[in-house]
Amino acid sequence: MTEFVQVSTATGSREQAVQLAQSVVRARPAAGAQVIGPVTSVFWHNGEFGTGVEWQLLMKTRADRFPALEAHLLEHRPWDSPEVSAVPVVAGAETCLRWVASSTEAE
Repeated sequence: MTEFVQVSTATGSREQAVQLAQSVVRARPAAGAQVIGPVTSVFWHNGEFGTGVEWQLLMKTRADRFPALEAHLLEHRPWDSPEVSAVPVVAGAETCLRWVASSTEAE
């Protein structure tokens, strides 16, 4: 069975998030992406405490496609040091996981 991951990143605007979601799905390192927001983020950045409004992207892919997805996100990133993190999908509906697997195949 193929291993799957859910990948997250964030952008500063809804428009950036939608554009990034569209580009990553069109390029096929991700099967799908959900744009969630706005969300409030609390963080340390450059030694300063801060808060900000962001739009989160959640993407579904195969674990072996993560390097391509990460590279795409970093290439099209809106920030210098964006968060890109992946968590394993430990279980899922078989039909959904088949869709993720087939949607992330190269054309």
